[in-house]
Amino acid sequence: MPSRCLWIAMLLKVAPPDKTLKRKRQSQSSSTMLLHQQKDSQWEEIGSNCESTPQKRKLRSNSTSLQSAPICTPKQQKSPRSCFDSGPSTPSKGKNGDSDESLESRCQLPVMKLSGDFTIKPHWQPNDVEHLGAVKAALHLSTAPSTVLCREDEQKKVFDFCKNCIEQGKAGSLYLCGLPGTGKSLSMEKVKQHLLNWSKESGCLPPDIVALNCTSLTKTSEIFSKIIGKIEPRNSINRSISHLQHLQNLYSQELQSSRLKMMVIIADELDYLITKDRALLHDLFMLTTLPFSRCILIGIANAIDLADRFLPKLQSLNCSPIVITFMAYSADQILTILQERLMGLSYTVFQPQALELCARRVAAASGDMRKALCVCRSAIEILEGERRGSITSRNSASMIEGSPKKRTTPAFESHEEQENILVRIDHMAAALSKAYRTPIVNTIQSLPQHQQMILCSAVKTFRRGKKYSTLGELNKHYVDICKSTMIPPVGILEFTSMCGVLNDQGLLKLGQSRDERSKRLALKVDEADVTFALQGVRLFRNCLQ
Repeated sequence: MPSRCLWIAMLLKVAPPDKTLKRKRQSQSSSTMLLHQQKDSQWEEIGSNCESTPQKRKLRSNSTSLQSAPICTPKQQKSPRSCFDSGPSTPSKGKNGDSDESLESRCQLPVMKLSGDFTIKPHWQPNDVEHLGAVKAALHLSTAPSTVLCREDEQKKVFDFCKNCIEQGKAGSLYLCGLPGTGKSLSMEKVKQHLLNWSKESGCLPPDIVALNCTSLTKTSEIFSKIIGKIEPRNSINRSISHLQHLQNLYSQELQSSRLKMMVIIADELDYLITKDRALLHDLFMLTTLPFSRCILIGIANAIDLADRFLPKLQSLNCSPIVITFMAYSADQILTILQERLMGLSYTVFQPQALELCARRVAAASGDMRKALCVCRSAIEILEGERRGSITSRNSASMIEGSPKKRTTPAFESHEEQENILVRIDHMAAALSKAYRTPIVNTIQSLPQHQQMILCSAVKTFRRGKKYSTLGELNKHYVDICKSTMIPPVGILEFTSMCGVLNDQGLLKLGQSRDERSKRLALKVDEADVTFALQGVRLFRNCLQ
């Protein structure tokens, strides 16, 4: 009995009665009917909102009310080609589908107009006297640019210092130092203009400006007469005392100094005022330390440590001048300045690679901007001579043939002929070798390798402004270079004999001493000559950086 009951129960679970099947089918049919009714209601709502096309079929429910109501058909998507043709500005097509414009005219893109900054300049004509004169004038040292590029920070420091001194009515001193050709004098010319413009705009009393080059003075003491002549007329000057004492009396009394305007003294090439006792340079800077002084002294020279070496008393009085250093121009800065000078011309003169070569070589040698301008002018002269020689050779050839060739106009010249009128890399390389190649450079390049390494170590020894060194210190730098280049150094005796050879050739100067390592040593050639002579060798290029 119990087994029969279990068997019956299992049959009931597996095969449900017919009533359960009927219920499931009824529920499925009712759900499908609900879905059809929802779709019909959606079509009814769409048809009530659309009036574009008439009804094409009757709906099952509410057919009488929808007979007159239109239904909306979904909008057909156009192909990309038809979308390209259609637009708000395209003309309407006729029955045959012909358009007023052709396919080519509709496919044309709008032409972009470039601004004037990106227009390609025409090439210059070296035979034209006006072109040649304009280019040489743009690259001449006497042509002052409208703006001094790459020296904005230094100019701002000087201008802010002078502006604060004028506003507060107090004295002060500056010292501008840097290598030759780094824009010191040119920057001061711009600072003078900015000071005068600022005083006019702000309503302040403009200062008296005394700008002089110390090399033009017949006597070093003449600088004080230049200063006193700006303050007072010559008739009122007391001739019983010196000009220096007269200035000291003016700036020591409050009543006399209060009626004076502020004065800016710009002394270029200040190292020409250095005397044996250094008294004149000291007295000049001491004018700014007087109790009622109203002068601002700005000295300009190349030596970095001039104030430390020649004005030690000012350091003890805690009134040494503020030092502003003008660093040597880099290759990018030289290239920027050259491009700015040539920007005013309406034609192209140099190939870009030629200007880049000039900037890199000058920056590696000295960073002197004046040297870069001279090299560019020399390259133009080399091109001018080359063109002149080619013209004479053509004329002589045509005379021999008997039928002179017609001269082609610039519009019909070939591409090679148009490129030949530009200053190329070979012209610039010839100008650079002409500017830097001296007998000293030839001598350095012909030396043996170890003697060149000694000169390279001497440049590193005297790079920090030293005047003298010892043979032992030079040997130390020489050994360091040998270790960095994996070259075995020579012994101290052979090293001393090689230094004696360099002394005989005038490249080094050796002193006398019992101890070989204690001998005084000095570099007799310019550092730029050594750098230019050895910069082509990869071994020394890394050592000289």
